Amino acid sequence: MQQLIRGRVLDFQADPRDSADNHRFWEDGAILVEDGRIVAVGDHADLAREGLEEIDHRPHLILPGFIDPHIHFPQLQVIASWGAQLLDWLNTYTFPAEAQFVDPDHAARMAGLFLDQLTAHGTTTAVAFCSSHKASAEALFTAAHARDMAMVAGKVMMDRNAIAAVHDTPQSSYDDSRALIAAWHGKGRQRYAITPRFAITSSPEQMEMAGALVRENPGLHLQTHLSENRDEIEFTLSLYPKARDYLDIYDHYGLLGPRSLLGHSIHLESREIDRIAETDSRPVFCPTSNLFLGSGLFDAEGLRGRGITSGIATDVGGGTSWSMLTTLAEGYKILQLQGQKMHPLTAFHWATRGNALTLGLEAEIGTLAPGSAADLVVLDPRATPAMALRAERAETLAEELFILQIMGDDRAVAQTYVAGRPRKEG
Repeated sequence: MQQLIRGRVLDFQADPRDSADNHRFWEDGAILVEDGRIVAVGDHADLAREGLEEIDHRPHLILPGFIDPHIHFPQLQVIASWGAQLLDWLNTYTFPAEAQFVDPDHAARMAGLFLDQLTAHGTTTAVAFCSSHKASAEALFTAAHARDMAMVAGKVMMDRNAIAAVHDTPQSSYDDSRALIAAWHGKGRQRYAITPRFAITSSPEQMEMAGALVRENPGLHLQTHLSENRDEIEFTLSLYPKARDYLDIYDHYGLLGPRSLLGHSIHLESREIDRIAETDSRPVFCPTSNLFLGSGLFDAEGLRGRGITSGIATDVGGGTSWSMLTTLAEGYKILQLQGQKMHPLTAFHWATRGNALTLGLEAEIGTLAPGSAADLVVLDPRATPAMALRAERAETLAEELFILQIMGDDRAVAQTYVAGRPRKEG
């Protein structure tokens, strides 16, 4: 059955930093959807016909759904935990919370709540770290599959330097990952990400197992953390004294490449930047987390100048908001501190098509191109009295987008569609 979703429609076909011809905007636009896929997009007058079911979101904006390429599923109750930097924060708050995900019932309840938060904030796809327990990944994939929601996720591999309740072993991490890949990768819209948490929590033997998984499954994503915090870097290098630098550890085990997502990537040496560029690996900028944990400032334009493709993400629960709008706002400020600029069109491209490019999934998500999944976010630039007051003076699309970016949150998300179905309640 076809339906027409009407509104002020915005789609990107290029990065605004690369081309002036970067977006298409229909003031009275519409998206024709059938069986969870986009059939056509254009002017409402060209797509409307008698008898076609129509949902009218005017005067709101409709964009591709937001994509969050770095978030922690077991940390939804860890967000807003006070007063620590990375390593203390992990040991004090995060690992005890993740230990609860050994319980399948707890994991299942949290999976539904996790996905609810994503769609409430306009996010339709996420790349998620699960806990070290197989049950946590099974719960998340099960819940996402039931909603026909695209998810990239993996069981964390970690066999040391944490509380015992979240340890696995090199062999069990390999076996559990293989079983999850067989059960879930390619099932509906689910994709598996090989997930060594970071070098601190994986022994050399476990890193070998992660490398084996990559070699055996070359089409899968890999997600990990890199150079988030200076104490983290120092500790990491003490554990791998033969490594030239932090990145060299992952490189040694064959973990770099265009499907490799390197969360944070703040304090990089020049050799590491060279190697990231050579391998086409993908750093991921996590602005609210970097500010909250006092980690540092991501050099977005410096990496871009080297031809490196980067994502931008919430990193809940080190990140302080589920909202990609808030994430873009804090990213804007971090760039400002370094004399770098983020135009509103650049920001919204980054959170949609840009993150899809980072994942190599631009043919499936991140745009309104015919054939793409009908994952959409409907945004209201006048969602709050303060936003409406500011919007009285907005004269351009870019100004409306910037109001959403700087002042928006989940209240600005009027609706979220996943595979053509509305998913935001209330």
